[in-house]
Amino acid sequence: MNDGRQAFGQIAESEAERYLRRKGYRILARNDRSSSGELDLVAQQADTLVFIEVKARRTSAFGGASHAVDGRKQTRLVRLAAQYLARHQVRNRSCRFDVVLCRGGTAKPAEIEHIENAFEVPGEDLRW
Repeated sequence: MNDGRQAFGQIAESEAERYLRRKGYRILARNDRSSSGELDLVAQQADTLVFIEVKARRTSAFGGASHAVDGRKQTRLVRLAAQYLARHQVRNRSCRFDVVLCRGGTAKPAEIEHIENAFEVPGEDLRW
């Protein structure tokens, strides 16, 4: 990834984090890495643990929020969330997956779209 895109992505994550804090989310982790990949943000909203994928788009050329996290990415996020829960010994906790789409702008995103409970996880895939 070139430096400009990477910088825009990092700025978008910071903006998403700021946006979520203003909405009352408590950020527990940012860029949580494991051997399988990385969770952009992990937060708590009331009694729910929220795994948040941040997508930065300078234009809408590649589709909007509905195209931001496809089935393969969802499967990966579920696996990363299960690893996070195991590492932190979290059990019997309500969890969900959100997507924050940051769009437009040159130096920083001009628009933020937050999709709560962006995708459902089938019961058999829940390993926490």
